[in-house]
Amino acid sequence: MGEHRQRYSEEFKKETVKFAQEQQQKKTMREIAAELKLPLSCLHDWMTKYREFENEPVAAEERLKKLEQQLKEKERELMKKD
Repeated sequence: MGEHRQRYSEEFKKETVKFAQEQQQKKTMREIAAELKLPLSCLHDWMTKYREFENEPVAAEERLKKLEQQLKEKERELMKKD
């Protein structure tokens, strides 16, 4: 007999990704998948497809400063090309 596969709505997938993004600082992806009773591969696939970076907290002030520095460097590079 064929294997019965669970089907999930787009809304469920998006909400699951949002939840996972909010939990990433506290739990691993494996822990989140286990908690939601989902295969880890599904969660990874959904993260790739539905991830929205505004749902992710900035890890630390240092990370924000590093990103700002990288942005300034890229801006300088673009100015030199013009």
